[in-house]
This record gives sequence, C-alpha cells and structure tokens, in this order.
Amino acid sequence: MPESVLLTHNPLNINEILLELKSVSVGATFVFIGTTRDSFNDKKVLKLEYEAYRPMAVKKISELCDHLRQNFHIHDIIVHHRLGEVRPGEASVVIAISSVHRKSSLRALEVRLVTVTFSGYFIICSIYFSWPLKD
Repeated sequence: MPESVLLTHNPLNINEILLELKSVSVGATFVFIGTTRDSFNDKKVLKLEYEAYRPMAVKKISELCDHLRQNFHIHDIIVHHRLGEVRPGEASVVIAISSVHRKSSLRALEVRLVTVTFSGYFIICSIYFSWPLKD
C-alpha cells in the first residue's frame, strides 16, 4: 500500500485520486480539497504561484504519511499538490486518506492538514489585482 505523493504543474484530478484509494477493505475515505480563493484581506486574488524544492518536499510529506500510517491505522494516503500557477477556484492540494474505520481517517486528516498548513516545504506567491495602478 504505497502512498502517493505528487507535485505537479497539471490540474489535480480528484476522480483519479479516489480511484487510487478504492478498496473493498476500507470503510472510510476522507478527502480534503484546498482551493484558491478569489480574495484575501479585501484584495482580489488573480492567482497563486507555488514553488517547492521537490526532493525535500516529497521526503518530508512521505515521512509524515509514514507517521500517520503507523499511528492512525491508515490503509492508504494520497497527497497531490499543485506547483506553478493556480487560479481562483482551482484545487491547490488534495489530501485523501482511507482506513477501515472513519475515526482513524478523520483524525489523520486533521493532523495532516495542520502539518501541511504550517510546513515550510512550499513557497506561495500571491498575485493581487490593484486598481488604480500607482507609480
């Protein structure tokens, strides 16, 4: 049951991720989809741009997946994260976790979200719209 960690410039395909998790031995699958909002602090967001040092990001995400698998009885975990330009309404990250019982998946997803939110593996650049343009 290897976990799937993917960093990609392509749009994330949620249906493919769900098919990867499909198993008759699991009773729960939880999916978190983080999308780019169209505003932040009263500013219009045109896009986000993500960069990552791939070897470190994949290594650290894989280590966390191993930790979750050992401590929360996870059947499988998939983490796909966009790189490059992500426009409002598009998915930036998909985290999917399956387990025999829902409590294990839900607790692991909670831990995973907190860790991803505060990690330093990605650089995010927000591009805002400003009018009128000032010199």
